[in-house]
Amino acid sequence: MIKLLQYIQNKFPKHKYAIHAALLGDSSECAWSNLGLWQGEESYPQACQNLADYLGQSLHLNSNDHLLDLGVGYGASLLFWQNKYQIKKNIQAVELQNDCVLKLKKQNLKNIQIFHESYLNLKKIPFQNKFDVVVCIDSAYHHALNSFIDALVPVLNSNARIGFHTLVLSERWHTLSSIDKQQYAWLLKLADVNLKNLKTSKELEISLKHAEFKNIVIKNLSKSVFFGFSEYVEHRLSKNKNNIDYLKIQMTAKLCKKLFKDGFIDYVQVTAHYK
Repeated sequence: MIKLLQYIQNKFPKHKYAIHAALLGDSSECAWSNLGLWQGEESYPQACQNLADYLGQSLHLNSNDHLLDLGVGYGASLLFWQNKYQIKKNIQAVELQNDCVLKLKKQNLKNIQIFHESYLNLKKIPFQNKFDVVVCIDSAYHHALNSFIDALVPVLNSNARIGFHTLVLSERWHTLSSIDKQQYAWLLKLADVNLKNLKTSKELEISLKHAEFKNIVIKNLSKSVFFGFSEYVEHRLSKNKNNIDYLKIQMTAKLCKKLFKDGFIDYVQVTAHYK
């Protein structure tokens, strides 16, 4: 019985945020692991890079920035910042998944320092400097916005820029019944998103202003992200129905498709300046 339980346990991803990047189409050592920004028939790695690049461009990332990257997964974004934006100073990164951290450290990536910690606990990390830019690609929606912002503020330089992706309640959300809202709560919980943590765009903006952020820009990327990812998985990804990791990907794609089709919850990119 014990061996059977161990066998079953080993078939599941080792971490709730783990994703099988190779099944999605990226088998590189430092693979991408986000929903992607889809503009056409690009590959999964290219769509993931699009999402990062759109954020980098929106933040006017430049080679002299002290950069902190949160939730880096297998590290594709770290190499992208170095190669595309020619970041000269050490890039610092925070990742919660131990397997990803160990793999990244084995890579001995030049001028990149990896910390194994939740990015809600940045105060525990002995950073040698504060940061000009903090980015968090496709994961901030797993946490309450206020907790996320509270974690960022102590590590920011004056006039630092932040950029992240999250989910917001659309203007139509208030038209839903209590039963419908509860159904969304259950669906989002499967993706480790707490509905109670989600705000409208206006509420999100107010929270950032209260934390002394300015120049706040919120861009709706629902079609390019939700619809694009769901279409890729449904029509272009090789089927592997007996694989637990593939089923997780398929469930994520179906949730993305529903969220886009219903239009009650949007996927947004948020950028802002601190003080």
